[in-house]
Amino acid sequence: MSELLTLTALSIVAAGFFVGVVVGLTGMGGGALMTPALIFLGVGHTASIVTADLTAAAVYKTGGALTHAKEGSPNLRLAAWLIAGSVPMAFVGPYLVDGLTDDPAQLEKTLKLCIGIALLFAASTYALRLYINLRRVRSGAATPEENPRIRPVPTLLVGMLGGLLVGITSVGSGSVIMIALLMLYPGLSAVKLVGTDLVQAVPLVLSAAVANILIHGLDWALLIPLVVGSVPGTIIGSRIAPRVPQSYIRRGIVVVLTMSGVALLFKAGLHPFGEGHDTLEAIVVAGVGVAMLVLVPVVWGMLRKQHGLPMFGAPTVAELEKLPGDRRPRKNAARKAPSGRNP
Repeated sequence: MSELLTLTALSIVAAGFFVGVVVGLTGMGGGALMTPALIFLGVGHTASIVTADLTAAAVYKTGGALTHAKEGSPNLRLAAWLIAGSVPMAFVGPYLVDGLTDDPAQLEKTLKLCIGIALLFAASTYALRLYINLRRVRSGAATPEENPRIRPVPTLLVGMLGGLLVGITSVGSGSVIMIALLMLYPGLSAVKLVGTDLVQAVPLVLSAAVANILIHGLDWALLIPLVVGSVPGTIIGSRIAPRVPQSYIRRGIVVVLTMSGVALLFKAGLHPFGEGHDTLEAIVVAGVGVAMLVLVPVVWGMLRKQHGLPMFGAPTVAELEKLPGDRRPRKNAARKAPSGRNP
């Protein structure tokens, strides 16, 4: 019991609460934020952190999936094909990594390397989603399809890739699979997209959690504070979401994921400047963050110009985030109507 009342436990509760609020606000960042946060806090071995994070995620994702299932938003046939690919690979993934080495130190480095790459991958999917939506706006949005024709083989492969990634790193159950669904089923409405992803994520995360528990065991002193912090954080974030500008938070998450990914690559033993240059590596991580804040908007503006749009302006990033098939009224919709089809 005393282990649950230490400063370390309180820091885990605080990290879980903060990440839970962000997840509740934006639907982004579960494992992608929680896992690196706990690694940088130094609260345990990376394998234990991944296991605890997956187990906690299975708790709060189940609630979200049940909510969407009651509202009838998920496409259950699509979710079934994803689950058929993701669940076995989520179970196998941890065994594949564990079989690479018997050395705990090497396992630690391998996991940090995998998580670092997964974070960079997850960050890139956000930019890719915006770009896909931008192209769709310029070419004409796809006709919304409540029940699109299922493409079994590509969907199965997406599930397998997502399952492998989640089983090893706990990152990607939302971001990577979401962008793949967006590309495979462009007419799927936003609410169907999120609902389907949440439903398939529950057995995926459970499978990954069980495999990691069987291999590494479960650190209750890590899991309990994590659940205590993350569950109320998620509830609070969900309640205040309508009153918070989520678009800015999402962009902030992408910057944090990129910086965390680079930092974990350094922690995994990738030292481009040689050993013992911790200060220089920290400067590089900070430089990556500054570069994203300054250069990414410029690159985004240039992409917009290539599609015949001004560098800045409508459609804004916040508007693009709501596509595809999101029927909620956007702020500019009323102003644009008089000059369009309506007399």
